[in-house]
Amino acid sequence: MNIVKTRFAPSPTGYLHIGGARTALFAWLYAKSNQGACILRIEDTDKERSKEEYTKEIIKSFQWLGINFDDEVIYQSNNFDRYNEVINTLIENGSAYVCNCSKDRLSELRKAQESKGQNPKYDGKCRGLNLERSEETVVRFKFPQEGTTKFTDIVKGDIEVKNSELDDFIIERTDGAATYNLCVVVDDIDSNISHVIRGDDHVNNTFKQVNVFSALNKEVPVYGHVPMILGEDGKRLSKRHGALGVGEYAAMGILPDALKNYLLRLGWSKGDAEIFNHQEMEDIFKEGDFNQSPATFSMDKLLWFNKHYLDQLSVEQLIDEIELPEFDKSEYSIAVIETIRERCSSLNDFSLNSFYFFNDPTEYDDQLISKHCNENTSDHMTLLESSMTSLEDWNQVSVKEVIDETVASLSVGFGKIGLPLRLALTGTVNSPSIDVVCSILGKEVTLERLNSFLNRIKN
Repeated sequence: MNIVKTRFAPSPTGYLHIGGARTALFAWLYAKSNQGACILRIEDTDKERSKEEYTKEIIKSFQWLGINFDDEVIYQSNNFDRYNEVINTLIENGSAYVCNCSKDRLSELRKAQESKGQNPKYDGKCRGLNLERSEETVVRFKFPQEGTTKFTDIVKGDIEVKNSELDDFIIERTDGAATYNLCVVVDDIDSNISHVIRGDDHVNNTFKQVNVFSALNKEVPVYGHVPMILGEDGKRLSKRHGALGVGEYAAMGILPDALKNYLLRLGWSKGDAEIFNHQEMEDIFKEGDFNQSPATFSMDKLLWFNKHYLDQLSVEQLIDEIELPEFDKSEYSIAVIETIRERCSSLNDFSLNSFYFFNDPTEYDDQLISKHCNENTSDHMTLLESSMTSLEDWNQVSVKEVIDETVASLSVGFGKIGLPLRLALTGTVNSPSIDVVCSILGKEVTLERLNSFLNRIKN
């Protein structure tokens, strides 16, 4: 059996976004599940837009995700001489030609074609002129004029187009630089790429690349074009849908295994299973199915995956992941983690939900005070404070008993006591059970905060 070798080839003109990460994951898993290899190729021939910072961030993002490519990273910018050599070969074997048509002529040609309702394409004026290259010429690939170009896509099935609908596209610009559709073919040949897994926005490029392979008498790779990712409104995914760089998801407190699992399920499935660990992904990817329809990105679903993976971690592992000085693996910090973890769907949630365990409330929301405190609240809370002060054995059970007894003696609903107490101790009305909070904070801190709150509402 031939060795499966895939590649992911980003342009370092921006950070690694969610769509690119998904494509890379699919290409990598396809290779790994077939005992093959996958390489990373940086397509940095656009000198003006390519930046080293983006290249570093892309590589860092893959390291964080646990996608480890094979071999050394390949940089297209190192291959200019090789591209020129192949262009010369194509000219010599009659598969490419020099074109000196001006921008003005090409613009007029396009306008004329569009006015007739035709798809704009080069008319082949220079096709048989055997012109010499100069600083004002380009090189075009001589597309077959008869027949069709077709290939079998492992995602979409058989795809075919009439050659008469395709264009003699440029493979070398006036500055001597090779263009994308030439470069990728040369790189795929030199790297022995057997399979190309990429987004379906590249289908039209594939028609061009298939013909370049044929013109060079090289075997055409197997292609798989995965549908794009859409937002929940059905529109192309953008930042407003949550399409952020991979590094931004890390900063949001998303675990790499959660993001990887979610990306896997955006366009691939194996039955109804949702959760796949790293090894399972590598083992069974080839057994699953690529989805035919675009995937829908949902931040809520990503957080669902993230919570699943957070729940699998021990308290000690969570503390290591959270990396906050407050969580020092002391008995107190462990109690806090165990109390709030059910409320947390991201690592960042642990900081938000634990703040009041480590910091006294310094300000209270006037709207919350107005909503949950009335003319009787001060007296009610003073009575509760007195009962709590008398409590000798301070624990969750005894605190709950005191609160319940206060509620019963005043003949009021639990919320009339519980919500003001919650506000006093946490500065919010959204926290774990208030008796648990009191137990963790301890008697001294609880009474100090309650007293401070009483002074606030009395004034």
